[in-house]
Formats: sequence, structure tokens, C-alpha cells
Amino acid sequence: MSAVIVITPRDNVATALEPLAAGRTIDAGGVAVTVREPIASGHKIALAKIAAGAEVVKYGSPIGTATVDIEAGAHVHVHNVASGRGRGDLPAGGVVS
Repeated sequence: MSAVIVITPRDNVATALEPLAAGRTIDAGGVAVTVREPIASGHKIALAKIAAGAEVVKYGSPIGTATVDIEAGAHVHVHNVASGRGRGDLPAGGVVS
């Protein structure tokens, strides 16, 4: 069984199906990626460098925007992605007062 799942060839992230240790090289839909930091099962890993401001693509659709440069193999989560689908815990406009 693969350690990650890539939904479509357009995706620039994969979802970990098991915990991924830093330094491990995984096969992500035919792309070899070295894990840069521990990634929990169910979390995303970058398949290639994603520049700050670029779309993060999962399921073949943008799910957010990179807030910083994300290197291939890095953990992709709320610390480096602004959701394009709304967090649900913020008021309209995304600003906490």
C-alpha cells in the first residue's frame, strides 16, 4: 500500500495515509518526494515547490493559497496555507476582532 494518495495529476499535494517520518522518500503518484518534517496521517505533503501566493491544489481543485514558499516534501497545513474554502471559525471576511 502507498504511504500517500494523490487524487488527480493536477494536485500539487498528496494526503498521508500513515505517519511520515522526516528523511523518508515516498512514491507519490510516480513522483519521488523526500519528507522534510514529520507529517501526521491525514495531513498533506507538497509534491513540488509551491510558491507563496500560488494555489494549493487537491482533488484537482484549488483548496487555498500558499502564504509562504512551501518546499517539496514539506507539511502543508494551516501554518502555510490560507484556505480558499473558508475556515468556518472566522466571521465573513476572515478577520478576528
